[in-house]
Amino acid sequence: MQRLDMKQLLSQKLSPQQIQFIKLLQIPTAELEARIKEELEVNPALEEGDDAEDFEEQDREEDDADDDFDDPDAEFDNDDNTLDEDFDRAEEQPELELPQIEESTAEKETSDDLDLGDYLNDDEIAGYKMQGDGPGDADEDREMPLADNGASLIDSLLDQLGFVAVSDKQRIIGTQLIGSIDSDGYIRRDLSAIANDLAFSQNVEVTTEEIETVLRLIQSFDPPGIGARDLQECLLLQLERRPADPDVENAERILAETYEEFTKKHYARIQQRLDLEDEEIRDAIALILKLNPKPGGSGPVGMGKVQYIIPDFILTNDNGQFHLSLNARNAPDLRVSPAYTEMFQAYDKASKKDKKMKEAVTFVKQKLDSAKWFIDAIRQRQQTLLRTMDAIVRYQHDFFAEGDEGRLRPMILKDIAQEIGMDISTVSRVVNSKAVQTEFGIYPLKYFFSEGIATDSGEDASSREVKHILKEIIDGESKGRPLSDDKLEKMLNARGYNIARRTVAKYREQLNIPVARLRKEL
Repeated sequence: MQRLDMKQLLSQKLSPQQIQFIKLLQIPTAELEARIKEELEVNPALEEGDDAEDFEEQDREEDDADDDFDDPDAEFDNDDNTLDEDFDRAEEQPELELPQIEESTAEKETSDDLDLGDYLNDDEIAGYKMQGDGPGDADEDREMPLADNGASLIDSLLDQLGFVAVSDKQRIIGTQLIGSIDSDGYIRRDLSAIANDLAFSQNVEVTTEEIETVLRLIQSFDPPGIGARDLQECLLLQLERRPADPDVENAERILAETYEEFTKKHYARIQQRLDLEDEEIRDAIALILKLNPKPGGSGPVGMGKVQYIIPDFILTNDNGQFHLSLNARNAPDLRVSPAYTEMFQAYDKASKKDKKMKEAVTFVKQKLDSAKWFIDAIRQRQQTLLRTMDAIVRYQHDFFAEGDEGRLRPMILKDIAQEIGMDISTVSRVVNSKAVQTEFGIYPLKYFFSEGIATDSGEDASSREVKHILKEIIDGESKGRPLSDDKLEKMLNARGYNIARRTVAKYREQLNIPVARLRKEL
């Protein structure tokens, strides 16, 4: 039996304009440029340029121009008055000078030239001006653009294979093996699996012995150690390239006969088993430590790509007065196309409006909507970025004044969210993939956020400060007798930091510092 029920529900949905703002807010500067170019390509009503003055003179000649543009000090009509007021309050904070974000004259004109009230819903505009605190999507995990490093490792190995005299079958095997090399230079697939791949994809029947023969050939290519199946084989391949001497021989014996003891730094067992003198084992270990454990990332043909950081903010210190500005790439010159504005005005003044003209103006309206929303989203992005960074600078004033990591205060996303009156998710999107250029270097914004650790004085110390002190203690320890986590805990407690041993271990791992046994040196 079917029933019809009527229910009253209260739900919250994001408008397309809010979603657009959220996506623009979270992307870094390098990706913003690509996003703007994409929008310019798909929307002919959006233009990039700085000829605002010429456009202003042209618009003033029109009879229906709004009187507000006769005043050069007229403000851009922003529906989000709360956002402007908060931003103005941020500018009044002492010791920090924020730049005024001014719209181009073209933006001001187009906002009043177009009588959008007859086809735009005011509620949509108000919803679009809300803070972008909606759920994210897969775009949030997109990586930043990476620079091209030129020729790849695969191309280099294929070139080297082309100079070797081998049969057609061996060349097919070699190509398959090179394609199976990971980014760090290892082949981790079983040779039997590679043989199956050749049988199904290339219709070539091979044995593992034939693959092993070609693999040995590839392992003779540059860089040394390429094509190894594990770390032990990688190090031994590199030692084979070195001229024969006692140190090389001892190093090969250590890796071939006592590799497990070597990985655990049981040097006494190695010395006893191989009957080596103190100086012999010391020189052999030093030689092994100079080898490259990841040959795929070495040299100009490495597969690893370098990620360049483009700062989103620039902070300067002028005798204690901070000046914060956005990277110029964050403030593009965008405006609505005058041609599309004239098309819309011509339609309004036309006495006869046939079906084709209505279809054309509908298209124009859609493009004008999209252009206006995009310009507003870029402007709101600039304001939100500056407000967030302004709060971070004021919260971490001591660090930005001196550059001392120990002066960082405990700070979490909630602190900044409360400071600027926004949701935590908005602050998280601003912090994600953003960086600031200071006099002490370029720092990602996430660097300034850390938890607090209680001290004997009753104050909270930043976890980054504790990590800094922990690293100093480990750097100054005796390498022959490194400090255990228990001893590190006692030393930190003696300095007034109430920290447990498991927290010491966690911070040590975050600093990529191994346990005491693996830090031991001869």
